[in-house]
Amino acid sequence: MPPEDEHRVDVHIDRLLAERGMTVSELARRMNISLPNLSILKNGRARAIRFSTLTALCEALDCQPGDLFTVRREP
Repeated sequence: MPPEDEHRVDVHIDRLLAERGMTVSELARRMNISLPNLSILKNGRARAIRFSTLTALCEALDCQPGDLFTVRREP
């Protein structure tokens, strides 16, 4: 298993925000999460995500978990 800082998960929050015409600040407000914590997740720097946070993201963005993340294949 690779070290935690070398994950291959791509986060698609920016794309979903653009599709919905929503700002990061608005998403943070709807999720009741701090902007710095949302930024860490949005930029793929989070080490883990709680199911409660994932649920809040999906509810706020009206999406499914699979819309938020993809895993890059190894070269």
